Amino acid sequence: MMEFMEKVFVSVKNEELTVKEQNLLSVTYKNMSGPHRSSWRIISLINQKEESSGNEDHVAMIRNYRSKIENKLSNIYDNIP
Repeated sequence: MMEFMEKVFVSVKNEELTVKEQNLLSVTYKNMSGPHRSSWRIISLINQKEESSGNEDHVAMIRNYRSKIENKLSNIYDNIP
């Protein structure tokens, strides 16, 4: 869906998007980023709990995983026209 919406945006680049096109574009990116944002929130909560319990091994793994999620989110947001 995101690829399709990018094509739509490129095809009307010099024109203003219609309300329907704006809504589709918004929903597309919201659906693409929503699960990753949710995962990031959960991982951040787990990270806080592990830091407070002093479990540094888990904290390192969690930070690594959180950075992967952040990279995916960054890629999604970088593609927003």
